[in-house]
Amino acid sequence: MKQALIFGSTGLIGNEVLQLLLQDSAYHISTFTRQAAQSSNKVTNHVINFNRPEESAKLISGDVLFCCLGTTIKKAGSQASFRDIDYELVLKIARIAVLNGVARMIVISSVGADANSGNFYLKTKGEMERDLQLLPFQRIKILRPSILTGQRKEFRLGEKVGIGFATLFAPLMIGNLRKYRPIKAETVARAMIALASDDSPQIVYESDALQLAGK
Repeated sequence: MKQALIFGSTGLIGNEVLQLLLQDSAYHISTFTRQAAQSSNKVTNHVINFNRPEESAKLISGDVLFCCLGTTIKKAGSQASFRDIDYELVLKIARIAVLNGVARMIVISSVGADANSGNFYLKTKGEMERDLQLLPFQRIKILRPSILTGQRKEFRLGEKVGIGFATLFAPLMIGNLRKYRPIKAETVARAMIALASDDSPQIVYESDALQLAGK
C-alpha cells in the first residue's frame, strides 16, 4: 500500500483529494493540519506547526506528496505573508520530503504562473515552480488550474464574480484560451491522483490538460 501525504487537506482541492483517496484501496493517507482533523484506520492526521515544519520532519515520509497549499494576498494580509505560505512553506515541505525519500510530488500552482511576471501573485507561483524543479524528486507534476469551482468554506466575492464571467464566456475560450476556462476542484483532484502514477517526463500541466486527466 502506498503512503500519500496531503498538505492542504482542509482546502477546496485538498479536501477533494482526501475524499477520493479514502475510496482508493491503493493508499494509506497522512494529513498535516494546524488543528486536529479526521483520523481513521485509513487516515493518520498530524497536527504540526506550519511555521516550523522541520520540527515534524520525521513524519513527512511516504511515497507521494500531494501539496494543495495556497492562500490569497487578501487572506494572508500582506504580500510577505502570502509568500511565506505559497513559496517558503511549500519549498520547506518539499525539501524535507526529498530528504526523507519521498519519490513523487504533485503540487497545485496557478494558471499564468511565471517567475518573470510583473504580477506578484503569478511571480511567486512561478518562482515556486522553478525552485521545486531543482529538487531531486523522481517525478514532480505541477498543476496550473484556472478559476476553481466548488464549495468553499469561506465566501470570496471577487472569485464568485470571476467564475460567473468566466463561465459565461467559456464557450468562446478556444485554442490557447481553453486553459482559462473554469475547472471543478474535483476534476483537479482527480487529475492529481491520476498524475501521481504517471511516469511521463512532462512536468507542467495547464488547466485544459487537467480537464482531460481528471475525467
